[in-house]
Amino acid sequence: MITEAAAGRVALARVVDASLDVASHLAAVAGPTVGATDVFIGTIRDHDPGADGAVVALEYETHPDAEGILTALAGTVALNTGATIAVSHRVGSLGVGDVAVVVASSAAHRREALESTRALIELIKTEVPIWKRQTDASGRSGWVGL
Repeated sequence: MITEAAAGRVALARVVDASLDVASHLAAVAGPTVGATDVFIGTIRDHDPGADGAVVALEYETHPDAEGILTALAGTVALNTGATIAVSHRVGSLGVGDVAVVVASSAAHRREALESTRALIELIKTEVPIWKRQTDASGRSGWVGL
């Protein structure tokens, strides 16, 4: 459960089927007490160790609870680090170069901003029920990370 104190530090937490805007994440964590802002932008790459050939597309699917879990994780990280966080993960069909996830963290000092971004992206990869189907240049597809 996300506490009220942690909720106040999560400026944005969402799972959407639309393009992600990095600038809106940065704006969401900006403020007069901020001395450091860190951002992670996860994009679709054209290769993967599990693919036989070049990756041409990914399709993300999600459990209905994914956004709530993402919000709770962001709240926990914010509470533990004192950072303010904005995070979004995209679902649906994405091509090479598309932005799949954005995490922006701000704090009074760089250490907290950097730590919160890294901690949250690692939690997203292991705890948020979002799955991807990867398609390679030959047209073969398979689920990754199930």
